[in-house]
Amino acid sequence: MRTVQKFEPAYLERCSSLEADEILRFLEDFKTLHQRSLKPARSRLISIKIPQNLLDGFKRRCQLEGVRYQTQIKELMRDYLTR
Repeated sequence: MRTVQKFEPAYLERCSSLEADEILRFLEDFKTLHQRSLKPARSRLISIKIPQNLLDGFKRRCQLEGVRYQTQIKELMRDYLTR
């Protein structure tokens, strides 16, 4: 059985006044938030230049916090997308 979703008239009125970029932002945020619960996407190898001292400091801090630095980079990217 499918669930029926009911919306209040005030909510529908507010939604009808949204600009296209607001709707797109909502859809992108919704997709980003729900991707975490889905099967992880395949990773892609990239190349990026980072100043050596920045990378060394980042790796040291991650090591102190017991976090893998590449995992932390991905988490920072996810956080950036959901802001």
